[in-house]
Amino acid sequence: MKRTIIKIDEETCNGCGNCVEGCHEGALKLIDGKAVMISEIYCDGLGACIGECPVEAITLEEVEALPYSEVAVMERLLTKGEAVIVAHLNHLKECGEKELVKQGMAYLEEKGIQVAFDCEHAVQENEYDKPHASSGCPGAVMREVKTTTPFISPAFTMQAAPTTTRVSELRQFPVQLHLINPQSNLFKRSNLLLASDCSAFASGEFHSRFLKGKSLAIACPKLDMNQEVYVNKLTTLMDEAEIETLTVLMMEVPCCGGLLRLAEKARSQAKRFVPIKSVYLAVSGNLLHEQWG
Repeated sequence: MKRTIIKIDEETCNGCGNCVEGCHEGALKLIDGKAVMISEIYCDGLGACIGECPVEAITLEEVEALPYSEVAVMERLLTKGEAVIVAHLNHLKECGEKELVKQGMAYLEEKGIQVAFDCEHAVQENEYDKPHASSGCPGAVMREVKTTTPFISPAFTMQAAPTTTRVSELRQFPVQLHLINPQSNLFKRSNLLLASDCSAFASGEFHSRFLKGKSLAIACPKLDMNQEVYVNKLTTLMDEAEIETLTVLMMEVPCCGGLLRLAEKARSQAKRFVPIKSVYLAVSGNLLHEQWG
């Protein structure tokens, strides 16, 4: 079957072992000073190990691979103790893998093993599964942001008043791609800015130059997990929200290019063609390159 698993660049790998410790499922081992995937059935393809690699030797790729087995993973985790089992289940929960959580809990129940994990809450439908319902987290409730001129007290004005006041161009909240509801009317026929997490901190012109007049989603192609959800959400934004354009704002670092690949993959799956503009910033915040494609 074709599915997403990790790929390790053996030449780049420095053998630090961070990814091995970060993979609770036991898919990785250090062999002859290099990280090696020992079995595809243990790799969930969610990429928790990517953020542990200091040399960016791990990426995700879609290939023909053996199906992931939650039962096989649970059998391996039993020897590692409750803390590791709970960490694994929380990892699945955070990535929205409800079915895998159910499988893991069913296995533990069959073996008569109890762990300190809130399985009932973990398998409830999330915000994206029920796009018109709000979740229990106030930060995930979709709402429009209406900007007003900020208030400056007279006392502050007399002491050190700024020469200009900059107004936020943010139009909606939340902005994290994992949290947004792509079927919200706030995205309907909008021009969408998909920005890397770092770009707003690097560019002093983020609001005035890049965000003005656009809806916003932010993501990190290196550290964020379950990126197939990102592809699905972007595809929904193209087909159902009917966004007019998509601008992908990235930093010059190599991992940021993954954001553009996610956008292009979504467009290849979408029924509508949406123009994509790629914009690259230097780590200093200066504009390096922009191009429509």
